[in-house]
Amino acid sequence: MTTTAAAPFAYAPIRRLHDDRTRQILTITHPGAPYRTHSAGPAFAYAAAHHVLEGAESAARTRDAARFGWYAANPDAGARTLATPTAAGPRVIVAPDLTRLPTSPISDTPYYVLGPDSGAAPRPLQDLTAAAYSTADTAGFGDLLAAHAAIVCLLRTKTLGQTLDSWTITRLPGTIFTDHTGDPVVLARDLIHEAGHNWLNDALTATRDKISDTERFFSPWKNTDRPAFGFLHACWSFPLTMIYTARIIDQTTGALHQFLTAYLDQQRPLLAATVPDHARALDLVTDDDLRTRLRDVHQQAADL
Repeated sequence: MTTTAAAPFAYAPIRRLHDDRTRQILTITHPGAPYRTHSAGPAFAYAAAHHVLEGAESAARTRDAARFGWYAANPDAGARTLATPTAAGPRVIVAPDLTRLPTSPISDTPYYVLGPDSGAAPRPLQDLTAAAYSTADTAGFGDLLAAHAAIVCLLRTKTLGQTLDSWTITRLPGTIFTDHTGDPVVLARDLIHEAGHNWLNDALTATRDKISDTERFFSPWKNTDRPAFGFLHACWSFPLTMIYTARIIDQTTGALHQFLTAYLDQQRPLLAATVPDHARALDLVTDDDLRTRLRDVHQQAADL
């Protein structure tokens, strides 16, 4: 990526946010304990700390003393022991029983919190995900996944061409929930998309940028008008996947190449439809540096 987007993901305000928020959480969950920098890095500690906070809070609400005690004894929610080495550093890769994923007021979608019963995904899924991190890294997205995809929850296995569902939730930043096809190139694309959402959430929080929800913009991906917050998220994360796909597509053949070609062909007109409104929506972003990064990535994807 060029201009500011040569390193659009290395953003000092986010690094400070990760450090500060992790300290705050551990002050609540482990009062009096000295803060130590996590060996896997601040982004890993940040994601794990949010799992501790959610898990401990849930245990307290249900008066599960044993589970609450486990979080007290494991300030990283056991993430260190579950971690798989990847190009982005140690990552937690899990594949939980989907029938046991809860929903609650914290999320409209199912989610998963690391706990005493968590186990790493089977080795083939760990290897698949590690290969996806490597693929993303070679395409220039290593920094994004290193800071915003610390914990991956693999959902359903699907075939190429089926609709792939993926999401993040704001209460568990750094965690990604996603289906997969068994192909690391496709999984890398979806990790980049969801890590992009995590990045933008953190960037807006770190810069104290409150996006007004009074204006709405037409989103061709949802085929409906959306508040500026959701519109800007789409106009950031979809362009990232387009840029990634354009960089990686010449390394693919056969059905995968056809799939990625069709994906780019589908995305180009959708993104083009957002050009006039994107300029207006960016005016609602008050931080100059953040606004420039969002504009650069959108423009690079529009030029593909």
